[in-house]
Amino acid sequence: MRIGELSKRSGVSIRMLRYYEDEGLLAPPRTEARYREYDARDVETVKRIRLLAAANLTLPAIRQILPCVLDENLVFQPCSELRSILHRQVGVLDERIDALSQSRTILAGFLEGLPSER
Repeated sequence: MRIGELSKRSGVSIRMLRYYEDEGLLAPPRTEARYREYDARDVETVKRIRLLAAANLTLPAIRQILPCVLDENLVFQPCSELRSILHRQVGVLDERIDALSQSRTILAGFLEGLPSER
């Protein structure tokens, strides 16, 4: 299938699919006319990429984890460094949660200091 069909089947824009290819997440073969030629496995790969991205993983982390993902339910096969990558990403998320919580506390304090509306 061509890139337009992959876009329709996966729900991901053509631009993003090309970006995934540039980042090494997709590697479609090319026809003699230089068209990208995708198959059903690429549809599943794109769905996995989107699911991992929805978990707030970075593209470098997705690149490392993607070969370990067996299906769309994120069933993993053992592969090198998977556990450390996931622990590191959980740590990044914990730091973001802490920063957002601190920001919320500051903003809530500002609101409390404002005169009440009439």
